[in-house]
Amino acid sequence: MNKQIIITGFGGQGVILAGRIIGEAAAIGDNLESSLVQSYGPESRGGACSVQVTIADSQIYYPYINSPDILVAMSQSGYDKYANSLKEGTILIVDQDLVKPLDNVDYYAVPATRFAEEMGLKMMANIIMIGFLTGITQVVTLDSARATLAESVPPKTVEINLKAFERGWEFAGTTLKSRQKKALGQVGVVE
Repeated sequence: MNKQIIITGFGGQGVILAGRIIGEAAAIGDNLESSLVQSYGPESRGGACSVQVTIADSQIYYPYINSPDILVAMSQSGYDKYANSLKEGTILIVDQDLVKPLDNVDYYAVPATRFAEEMGLKMMANIIMIGFLTGITQVVTLDSARATLAESVPPKTVEINLKAFERGWEFAGTTLKSRQKKALGQVGVVE
């Protein structure tokens, strides 16, 4: 198993923290190998920002990613920067209110920023995105993602961060069920 993940957005969205949580969840919680390379512009907030996380079941010899297996785009400029690196089979995940992918691209969308604003904490869009990423890809286990998240945020915010994570996780489940029904031709079927 070797999964290469790029998470991109702009400074202030918590992109680096999101990558760190995924990488640590893989390494510590799931006993896999992981590497992390971060990149950000000179501005601390608002500048381009990305993190590259590789997760493998064997040693990682090269941590840089040219063509990701998973691309998470939390800003349009981040998506635009990496759109040409997508390959067949790349899982594309976007914040649906901030990113408009090309028409011919298959992708998963979550209103992460909107959900965070509804919770009263716009700064938690990255945590919602971690939950969604985990639910869609299972690149790390649910238990390791939760445990790493709880250890990565200030103690007073653990509960609200876990609620944000759950919001993303649950939306991933709903999204996958909807796609499965659509694939089976059951669009509009009421249970």
